[in-house]
Formats: sequence, structure tokens, C-alpha cells
Amino acid sequence: MRQVTLAAALLLVSVQIVDAQVGGNVGYNQGPGRARAEQNERAKRQLSRDEMPPSETSIYLDASILLNAKADEFVAVFALSESADSVEGCQEKMKATVDRFTEALKPLGINADAIFVDFTAQTKTYAYKVEGNLAKEHLEGFELKKTVSIRYRDKTLIDRVIVAASKAKIYDLIKVDYVVTDPAPMQEKLADAASAVIKAKAARHGRLLGLKLKAVPQVYAERYSTYFPTEMYDSYVAAEGEAIATGFDHNRTTVQSLRKTRTFYYNPLNGSQFDRVIEPVVIEPVVQFTLYLKLRYEIDKP
Repeated sequence: MRQVTLAAALLLVSVQIVDAQVGGNVGYNQGPGRARAEQNERAKRQLSRDEMPPSETSIYLDASILLNAKADEFVAVFALSESADSVEGCQEKMKATVDRFTEALKPLGINADAIFVDFTAQTKTYAYKVEGNLAKEHLEGFELKKTVSIRYRDKTLIDRVIVAASKAKIYDLIKVDYVVTDPAPMQEKLADAASAVIKAKAARHGRLLGLKLKAVPQVYAERYSTYFPTEMYDSYVAAEGEAIATGFDHNRTTVQSLRKTRTFYYNPLNGSQFDRVIEPVVIEPVVQFTLYLKLRYEIDKP
């Protein structure tokens, strides 16, 4: 008798859809983005013994700041692939595809100076020819691969860019890079916020614990990080399934499983690990800047 054991797991997830949330197919090739970012933030706060010399007359105060910044520009990267019997045939087909794509982008205000075509790979392709009981491999042709990078400012333009790509029979959107053209002001905001947090902690220790700290501290750690939306997409598969237990006759029965849809969503850092968050409300993918600042204060003993 065939025995089948049902193992069901129901996943209920609510996802809010907003405009211009774009990760790209690169999400298939990476693990949980937010988990990596959180691990990196924890690692920044683990200081070595040389950075923390023991002292009975000093105290350490630190601050962790997160800043969410909207991108100024975007770069969408598409993958192209053409196959032919010869290298010349690949080049001709690739040129025709790129020309169609370029023409389809012009009505969107994207001109040639905002488009770059990058040669990525050219390989031979092989196939098998069966003669009797012999499957003999032979050279079938060539495959040419390139990427097309498109620079634009209007974040809502991506849907129309994807439609333009489909008209040229381009269907592989690799990623969308989010660009902050001038990160220096972001670092200044982080430093100002971290300084304010540490001064508030010093004042609180003085008020609650009676600690009087010397005015000039020593900087023991000043660590910046930047997280781009492409790195911060996670995924899940919401489905119930059955498991085949022992006793199933694999020799007589073929099991065909249904395709389970994988969902990708933007999952940024939140404020749980930080003393202060600048621009805390996130309804679209943003570039996240962080700063961990650690100072050493000498205690002024009476």
C-alpha cells in the first residue's frame, strides 16, 4: 500500500505594493539582503582589545545612526544574448537588437549619451547528433552576450523602459542601481546626529549617576556603511505541500510537482539597532547610510 504523509505549512504574508520598487533578476542569486546588512552592523560594533584598553578612570559612549536617502539617479541594466552559426551572424543580430532598443527608448527622452553597451562574453555552443547508439557532440554555433545600461532620473520611468525592452525582445532586467550623486552631506548629517546622541548620553549619565566627564573625548571608532536597494531584496515561497513518505513506489510512479512562485520584496534596515533614524518612514527603496561612532571619556574624579 502506498503511504502518503501530508506536511503542510501555511505562510501568510502581507506586502504593500508601491511604485518604482525595482530589484531586478539579480535577486535570484543572493541570500537574504537585510540579514547580511544587520550582521555587518553588529560586526562594526565589535571592537578589538587594542581599541578598548581597560581603565578604571574612563567610560565609553557610542551612537548608531541610520539615514534613509532617496536616490537622485537610476541605472537599469539589461542582459542581451544572441546565437548564430557564425560570429559575424551573432554580431549582426546583436546590433539589430540594440538598435531596436535604442530607438524604442528615444520617445522616453533617453538618448544615446545615457546608454552604454558592454561586451560580456562570446562562447561556442555545442549539440549532440545521435547516430545509432552513439550520441556525438559537435560544434553548433556561437553565442554573444552583452549588457545595456540605461541612466535616467525619473523613477517612474522604469515600467516604460521595460516595455521598450520587450519590443526589442529583451526580457532580462538584471538590476537597477540607485545613485546618490553627493554622499558627503549624508555623512555630515550622520556625524551631527551621532554627536548629539553621545552628548545626550553623557548628560544623562551625569544627571542620573553623578558622573562628571572631561570635555574632550577620544574617538575610538568611526565606521560608515552604505546599503543599496539592489542588496536589500529578500524572497519567500508561499505554498502548502505534501511530503512523500517511505513505501512510495518510485520505480512505478513519476511525481510531477507544480511550479511555486517566488516573491521578492524590498526589506530595508529598520530602527531597531539604531539610536536615531533620519527620515524613518520608508515607502520606496532608498539608499541607507549608517554610522557607528564610539568615544572614550575620561572621568573627572573629585
